[in-house]
Amino acid sequence: MAARGILIRAAGAALVLAALWCFTPPELGFRLCGFRWLTGRPCPFCGLTHALFALAKGHWREAIRFNGLSPLAFAMLFALPWNCRIRGRLWTAGLAAFAVYGVCRAVLPALWPD
Repeated sequence: MAARGILIRAAGAALVLAALWCFTPPELGFRLCGFRWLTGRPCPFCGLTHALFALAKGHWREAIRFNGLSPLAFAMLFALPWNCRIRGRLWTAGLAAFAVYGVCRAVLPALWPD
């Protein structure tokens, strides 16, 4: 029974990766981020959708240009299906990193030009 659960989780992760690799995020022409709309500054998650699509295609430089923490977000996303201690540690460290990254993006606008 445990082997079946692992197989289902692996298949789900493979499907997500395949979807990210096959498709391209749409260009909407407007911003969906409420934080950016209110403040004019990018939030910690701005650019993450495009970055995850770029990472799935192997375009690391482009992904980091969209969002500097995109490799961490990619690892956090693919750690979700697994029930282990490392997932909790990864998510705790990841959320802390995104909080610091968000403060830096809001306070140091010269590093993230529009």
